[in-house]
Amino acid sequence: MKRLFIVVDFQNDFVTGTLGFPGAEQLEAPICQKIEAYRTAGQDVIYTMDTHTDSYLQTAEGYALPIVHCVKGTPGWELYGRTAKLLQGCRRFEKPCFGCADLIPFLQEKQYDEVELGGLVSNICVLSNAVLAKAALPEATVFVDASCTAAADARQNVEALHCMEGMQIHIVGDSYEH
Repeated sequence: MKRLFIVVDFQNDFVTGTLGFPGAEQLEAPICQKIEAYRTAGQDVIYTMDTHTDSYLQTAEGYALPIVHCVKGTPGWELYGRTAKLLQGCRRFEKPCFGCADLIPFLQEKQYDEVELGGLVSNICVLSNAVLAKAALPEATVFVDASCTAAADARQNVEALHCMEGMQIHIVGDSYEH
């Protein structure tokens, strides 16, 4: 069985930076445990990085969310904490918006049986990329581990998890109430 773990945007700006929020740093331990488990089992791990330029505020996203974040080459763009070391050697996908369109051909080429996601934030980029994974591999089982994702607004986090569950994306993890 071919399995993949996708770490979505676990970057400094989303944990402790301009869009960081209390509790985001607590996701590091379960995400690192998943990375280690997948790699030990010989399964694939990839990651996405929200990647903007200095002209972010002039983009459609920048008009809607006028908070500069994840500008390539800045400390806020870098991966957070221990995940940076654990993800060395894993394939990186830089993306200028919520969903990473480059994941679709990658997933279709690899034909994974299971795809699991964790990272930040649940109600935007994790949701977007989980939907893309399900669209790319409709017969694969797609999971999101609730203990590996969160949002600044706890209500939006729960709503996002319920929304994904409605799209046949399996929500797992001790912190999730169905």
